[in-house]
Amino acid sequence: MGGGNRRRDGRVRVAVVFGGQSGEHDVALRSAQTVMGGLDPARYEVVPIGISREGRWLTGGDPFGQLSAASPLFALGAGEATAGADPERFTAPVSTAPGALPAGLSAEFDVVFPVLHGPMGEDGTIQGLLELAGLPYVGSGVLGSAVGMDKAMAKTVLEAAGLPQAPWRLVLRKEWERDPGMVTESIADALGFPCFVKPANMGSSVGVYKAHDAAEFARAMAAAGRHDRRLVVEAGVDARELEVAVLGNDEPVASVAGEVVPCNEFYDYAAKYIDEGSELIVPAKLDRETMGYVQELAVAAFRALDLAGMARIDFFLDRQTDQVLINEVNTIPGFTAISMFPLLWEASGVPLPELVDRLVALALERHGDKRRA
Repeated sequence: MGGGNRRRDGRVRVAVVFGGQSGEHDVALRSAQTVMGGLDPARYEVVPIGISREGRWLTGGDPFGQLSAASPLFALGAGEATAGADPERFTAPVSTAPGALPAGLSAEFDVVFPVLHGPMGEDGTIQGLLELAGLPYVGSGVLGSAVGMDKAMAKTVLEAAGLPQAPWRLVLRKEWERDPGMVTESIADALGFPCFVKPANMGSSVGVYKAHDAAEFARAMAAAGRHDRRLVVEAGVDARELEVAVLGNDEPVASVAGEVVPCNEFYDYAAKYIDEGSELIVPAKLDRETMGYVQELAVAAFRALDLAGMARIDFFLDRQTDQVLINEVNTIPGFTAISMFPLLWEASGVPLPELVDRLVALALERHGDKRRA
């Protein structure tokens, strides 16, 4: 069981698992850089564990340096790649064989901090592995992770809970390939243009496209279909984009809301991580009533999806009607230097070192609570 291998010096042994096989591999590296930099070395022994794009576990030497050296988001140079993630601070696990699951996983660590955005990390897969290993881990469990990752399933649950969302439809890739004309006509009638096409299981706006007409819709479906067999199509809304961070287990609390003003037509991958000019307004300029309502909706969504530890809930604020709509949830939100989750909590009075402290404590709390069953 986890918790039995704490160091004699009293520090908590935290395995930070990063990288992964999804299209968000590079973002996960930047998030891990922030997380590892935020863990106080006087309180934590940080053990970095990397997962390559091919699924190889890197457990010896400098996994972070090895993966970041091949990442285009770290192309600015080695100094950028290692800032906040000094390998001298960290201890390699006993197992040093790359390509293998760390030996003795169930006994090595006090808690695991997964920093794996997208499929094969944020979707309940690694959470199931850690459950089998009996290890405490940061974030939502298998159910909350799987449902939260799948946009269609999350929307279905949120709809059942009576929470407001933009109109949407689920389209299977096979349905599109079988009869694209029928699908296009159906979407035009139900949602109209513009609309957004998204892979059901992906984050960081990977594979997300805005279609202004039928021709763009066809290109968007083909492109998004390269990422998933299930595609979510949402009605376009002329809206401000708001985000709220949530922290907790059975008694979650919400941060202040922030607003994203993208440099591109919408907050796509390039606007988030590559192009300059996107603006993050923290806190968002909202009246007190709207701020409170968005926070209430964030907590309600967190509870409806049975999330734990952390989440970021994204919203639309319709410019025409002032209606607040839930866009999507992120159960392992970004932790990069420009990510909303840590910025929102900092603005709410919880700086990064305290934030990661709380997340570790929440993981241990939830693990202990589950063992009572």
